[in-house]
Amino acid sequence: MDNMTNTWLYKQLFTNWKKFEVIYVSILILIQLAVFLVVPDSLIGMISGVTGTLSLVYGMKGRKIAFIFGTIQCLAMTYIAWISHAYGSFAMDIFYVISQPIGWFMWGHDQATHRFSSASRKKLFGGAFVAWLIGWWILALLHGQLPYFDSINFVVSFIAQLLYILKYQENWSLWIVVNIANILYWSILSLQVITGATDIGSLGAYLSQVALQAALLFNSIYATKVWASGEADNEGGTKS
Repeated sequence: MDNMTNTWLYKQLFTNWKKFEVIYVSILILIQLAVFLVVPDSLIGMISGVTGTLSLVYGMKGRKIAFIFGTIQCLAMTYIAWISHAYGSFAMDIFYVISQPIGWFMWGHDQATHRFSSASRKKLFGGAFVAWLIGWWILALLHGQLPYFDSINFVVSFIAQLLYILKYQENWSLWIVVNIANILYWSILSLQVITGATDIGSLGAYLSQVALQAALLFNSIYATKVWASGEADNEGGTKS
């Protein structure tokens, strides 16, 4: 038993959890399973939701195992985005798949989180806004669904993911924007399916993404506190 508790996998999965974190992670996963039970038409959607939740929760803890769950989630989400004609999301999900091993490598070589100066932070957020406008224009030309929301997935998510794998604390501020936009995006698509306005995609896949983005929004807000406090350094306390 002692040998098992000293392994890397055990430490990554089970050590240094607060009671509050255990409760909220359990609730977030149960929400994903409940959505699948209510609308069981997308097993891929449920897998994406559960592994996406685990990926970002372990990412909040600053642990490399987040990238294992992230790879599974990104592969599932790439399929969902393709059948939903969410081309911005599809392009970003391909990038997410590629970024997972890169993040694994980067986090293995730098255990500390970083933070931009105030001036650099303003330039970063201003640049993200301009990039969003350009992405909106491009996706509108491609006739993607809801390009003003999908552009956030296309460009803001790209910037946030780069900052995430480089362990910059500002990544969570951008993810909050992305998560809010995605809740609206997938909610609108869900309503379109319910009202018969579209037959693209499936209601179960869409609802699983609404639940996932709500979970990730909560996690992003909480992660800003965790990373700012230094708790995410050294893989969330699993390494000295």
